[in-house]
Amino acid sequence: MNEEIKSYNVQHTETDQEVCDLLAFTINNELKEAESKIWHAHPVWFLDGNPVVGYSKQKKGIRLMFWSGADFDEESLIVREGKFKDASIFYNHFSEVNTEDLIRWLKKSREIQWDYKNIIKRKGKLERLK
Repeated sequence: MNEEIKSYNVQHTETDQEVCDLLAFTINNELKEAESKIWHAHPVWFLDGNPVVGYSKQKKGIRLMFWSGADFDEESLIVREGKFKDASIFYNHFSEVNTEDLIRWLKKSREIQWDYKNIIKRKGKLERLK
């Protein structure tokens, strides 16, 4: 696991750290080709420079977010209204993480992507990559 991400995870309560560690382990195993780093203060994984998945601590729990998740057609993921295509789910205990769902979503994150990498160049307009 990336050292920066390890440092991020250990900053949280033991319960939240267990969730973060499980997410990081699973993401790393499924997206072996992805680059991972701390981006905007939380762990994010990138494919070809495009952010696809990340997590952060929020009031409701650990938020797992997929940048293009709105197009995954998954009931468990919460899609926010707006111009972005993200979707997320919150966890408060590692036992809530359904790894089969997570693995399926990670596969979709590779197959379904909107171009967040070039959103500034396109003045906020998203274009579909895959």
